Amino acid sequence: MKRARDSRWTMTATREVTYEVVTTSDIFDPDNPELGLLPGGRMGGGTRLVVIDEAVERVFGNKIRRYFNLNNIAVEYMTLCGGEENKTIDAVLKVASKLSEIGTDRVGTPPIAIGGGVLQDIVGMTASLYRRGIPYVRVPTTLLGQIDGSVSAKNGVNYEGCRNRLGTFAPPPKTLIDRALLATLPERQIRSGLGEALKVALIKDARLFELLETHGSELVRYRLQDSDARSGDSQPSLEVIQRSITGMAEGLTKNLWESELKRIVDYGHTFSPIVEMRALPKLHHGEAVAMGCLFSAVLAANRGLLNPEQLIRIINTTAGIGLPLTHPLFADADVMKEALADTMRHRDNNQHITFLADIGKTVFVEDVVDAEIERASAFMAHLLQPHVPDDAALTKLLSEPGATTGYDASQLAHRAV
Repeated sequence: MKRARDSRWTMTATREVTYEVVTTSDIFDPDNPELGLLPGGRMGGGTRLVVIDEAVERVFGNKIRRYFNLNNIAVEYMTLCGGEENKTIDAVLKVASKLSEIGTDRVGTPPIAIGGGVLQDIVGMTASLYRRGIPYVRVPTTLLGQIDGSVSAKNGVNYEGCRNRLGTFAPPPKTLIDRALLATLPERQIRSGLGEALKVALIKDARLFELLETHGSELVRYRLQDSDARSGDSQPSLEVIQRSITGMAEGLTKNLWESELKRIVDYGHTFSPIVEMRALPKLHHGEAVAMGCLFSAVLAANRGLLNPEQLIRIINTTAGIGLPLTHPLFADADVMKEALADTMRHRDNNQHITFLADIGKTVFVEDVVDAEIERASAFMAHLLQPHVPDDAALTKLLSEPGATTGYDASQLAHRAV
């Protein structure tokens, strides 16, 4: 019997994606139109959902309501808890139910997310799924959200103990940034945000690193407001934010959907996710990222790629910002090996680890071995002490051979790719 000829269709499509990040001031001033406008600058009709972080609700709730009341914009409100432990699929479903309750349109009534990175992820993921995708507006209120999440296309929630295991690529058409919102944040939130700024500085911007090195404590104390102009630079806070956003934008633009898995912006994120999730809620994201940056810098120094003096600068700058240098899990080599194995599954079973060749310069490596991780974890264990070792003590630690692991770093220095 003759078989019917098989048929095959190949579909090819290209979708152009454009979205903007806008800096503004006095965002909750009723005379500032930005918050109420639809993406593209249009006025809208219908009811929009405004999702507010509970911490933002306490500080700005009355101002937000006054803004929409005086501008006669129909909205419904929903408040969500922050914190990585609350970034779940259940939270996404609650937001979706509220969108249905108020009758959200496919295009004309985009929800507005006002809060930190957790809230932005939840609302962003909901918007990407609701009606197979609706627009939304981001208003990040944390430093981490303003300099990192503001330019990202990614959304995600934690699942089965894994950070952002469920997620989508769905950037909002518009993100609004008001630096003045940072003035109300606890200092720890500022430090955590500067952990991501440190990452950008290390991978591509030596000038940004110098700003963090020189003004780290002032940036935290003044919460990146203009009052730190007394420090000698005209406005180090403004430059830190602008350089951080620019660095992230440059790193993401050409690879927005992560079709290329070698990404220097993943620096600090190879070993940190497993630590962050296991330490919840005690460890903040930017803190874990800074530790991950330092762990990778130690690996690079042990290979002879990064000058020990530069590593000491990184340690001192991290401490100057007030970020914790390490966590007991970074000192556990077995956990670090597990972290690398899990990250490799996210990178098509390649390591693709970003190493520093200098501050602002990177290379990729593919052949980190267990002995290197063991030596780096041993170094991180020394940083668990209450006080940061002085430069002489750090130099001595770095000069010690890897006798405890049977490993000589100099033998692997040539294997960076």
